[in-house]
Amino acid sequence: MTHKIFPIFTIHEKITHMKTRLLLIIAFVLAGSLCFAQEQSDKLLSIDRIYASQEFSQQWAQPFQWIDGGNAYVKVEWEKGAQSVAKYITKSKEKTVIIPSEALIPEGKEKPIRIEDISFSNNLSKVLIFTNSARVWRTNTKGDYWVFDIATQKLQQIGKEFPASSLMFAKFSPNNDKVAYVSEFNIYTEDLTTGKVTALTTDGGQGIINGTFDWVYEEEFGCKDGFSWNPEKNEIAFWNLDASTTGTFYMIDNLDSVYARLIPLQYPKVGETPSACKVGVVDVATQAITWIPIEGSATENYIPGMQWIDAENLLIQQMNRHQNKLTVWIYHVPSKTLKTIYTETEETWVDLQYPDVSASWWTGNALLMVDNNQSFLRLTENDGWRHLYKINIASGEKTLLTEGDYDVASLVAVTKTEAYFHASPSNSTQRYLYSVSLNGGKKPKQVTPSKYEGINIYKASPNGKYALHTYGSALAANKVDLVTLPKHNIIEQLVTNTKFEEKLATLDLPTVEFFKVTTEEGIEIDGRMIKPSDFDPSKKYPVLFHVYGEPWGQVATDNFIGMWNIMIAQKGFIIIDMDNRGTPCLKGSEWRKSIYRKVGVVNAHDQALAAKEVLKFPYIDANRTTVWGWSGGGSMTLNLMFRYPEIYKTGMAVAAVSNQLIYDNIYQERYMGLPQENLQDFINGSPITYAKDLQGNLLVVHGTHDDNVHYQSMEMLVDELITQNKQFTMMAYPNRSHGLYERSNTTRHLYTLLTNYLLEHNK
Repeated sequence: MTHKIFPIFTIHEKITHMKTRLLLIIAFVLAGSLCFAQEQSDKLLSIDRIYASQEFSQQWAQPFQWIDGGNAYVKVEWEKGAQSVAKYITKSKEKTVIIPSEALIPEGKEKPIRIEDISFSNNLSKVLIFTNSARVWRTNTKGDYWVFDIATQKLQQIGKEFPASSLMFAKFSPNNDKVAYVSEFNIYTEDLTTGKVTALTTDGGQGIINGTFDWVYEEEFGCKDGFSWNPEKNEIAFWNLDASTTGTFYMIDNLDSVYARLIPLQYPKVGETPSACKVGVVDVATQAITWIPIEGSATENYIPGMQWIDAENLLIQQMNRHQNKLTVWIYHVPSKTLKTIYTETEETWVDLQYPDVSASWWTGNALLMVDNNQSFLRLTENDGWRHLYKINIASGEKTLLTEGDYDVASLVAVTKTEAYFHASPSNSTQRYLYSVSLNGGKKPKQVTPSKYEGINIYKASPNGKYALHTYGSALAANKVDLVTLPKHNIIEQLVTNTKFEEKLATLDLPTVEFFKVTTEEGIEIDGRMIKPSDFDPSKKYPVLFHVYGEPWGQVATDNFIGMWNIMIAQKGFIIIDMDNRGTPCLKGSEWRKSIYRKVGVVNAHDQALAAKEVLKFPYIDANRTTVWGWSGGGSMTLNLMFRYPEIYKTGMAVAAVSNQLIYDNIYQERYMGLPQENLQDFINGSPITYAKDLQGNLLVVHGTHDDNVHYQSMEMLVDELITQNKQFTMMAYPNRSHGLYERSNTTRHLYTLLTNYLLEHNK
């Protein structure tokens, strides 16, 4: 008989054993819980994940330039931390490295120069390299330039006698032996063989500007590069601005010295006289200048467009100060004769470039030439829709190319027989590419395949045979393909953002819906709604309205919603974007221009009435409503908070215009008229007028170095709120501009501030 032997424990030992087993069980459960918690945490975003790490960074296309009309292109490439420039045959993708990385190291130096942009000589034998840039107004347009000779593989710096990072808009002469550039408001040429530098203008400075523009021309007309070589001759056409009577606004630097430093900014406030502007042609050999005698007072007119159409003729675009009349002149340089070839008028305003999600900005206002430079294309709104016309230069005859009840969003390119443009006739939240015959009388054809829903933007080659196609949608990252036109065959996928989308797929993502509401006044408003992933229609959710609402922005569009919106949805909010009248929706001219002389009135009214309809949705908590916006959206936020406190309980206004009488003249006068003529309209539209009616929670944020919407705007509002004994919260970001991104940790801090304020007042 076999006996089983059992261990004999003391009571203490038994208890210890049971504790050990219990601890093991707890540890196992905790480990599982931690794993589950970690898994859940990985699905959620935080401020640090968005702004402190590179975890969710999208890729963007590297600097890219068409050559040979588009049959080839060059782009800057990175490999093992080094740059090079490669040429590709567009059709075959055959690659040739034309600037190897080692060739970018200047003689006597150890490190290569960093390429920020490139441009080619006409014969493609030389490359201009832009580097070491510095910011001017919004963008980095000052820097150093180097010339690389492809045949000799030699690198030489130009403009060495000028201060570092001071050259602007360098470009080769037609015969490739010189480079012209701007430095300190004067235009110079430099001989590439001898190194001789010649000043073509000498009066630059003290308010006189040659070859570039003042703040307001760049900001509101998209004008930066202010000179152009004759395509065949040794002469240059250029702009000259006299800003000597423009008032100076001072910003204060309190950070970089123990004593405050004043930063002067020539900035024409609304109602103030514009800079005097004229166009001249300078003979490079003799430096003799011929000024073009354009009619009208130089200070009551703008000249936002000028271009060579051949070796003898310039097209010049002139706007009156009210910006409701456009005149196009042709100037014959040899005979010095000037002739009007086209005029266009509106009761409201005439647009030069069209503010649209598909339109590029700061590209100048050159007209696209067709029919061997005998005609040009122009988008106009005289028949109630934004249509494309062809205008014959000799006869002035207009040919309508895009007949129908729909808007052209923006013009892309032309071939010998067709024009390409962005549009979306049936859905203003999206954009697609279309083509239409230059002869007129034919219906446009959609070029973008139907599978690409969302926002599709094209940068076409000069010959119109190829394009960079950038596309995306609300929950999809941007992608960039090189495609053929008009067949839209993909030659190469340049940007896929695969890693970003894989990372995005691991998150707890919201749902995005597009909707329409009709206000009690019968206005149909487009909207975009972002809902939490676990949305339950039986529950009540706080709502965050994001607004802009002025002529330069549309927000309810089918493109990527952004990481911050995803995080806010994860925290249980519904985020809503809506576009009121006055925004650049593709809904006809009356929709867009009904805001004339009513900025701050019509747009705020539409937004409030649309919000009232949204609050009727059973899952929206009408007691937890927040509105926020930036710039014009900040102004809208203030107007909504002050004028409709029964709707909006909390507001966050960033970089807002509180008083329309202190913003710039070109923008404000375009949409509001001149305060000398209709002052009350400016008062009626300004948020500061209604600050006394604040009832809810208000956060105002501004950068002290905002050269666009001056910090003065916030101080005036703060002073009025104090006068009216209204409590609020404010945040000033020292030495930050309108974009609030300069200096260390700014973006992260700002969005932490916005997030905390939102959560605090929507518990």
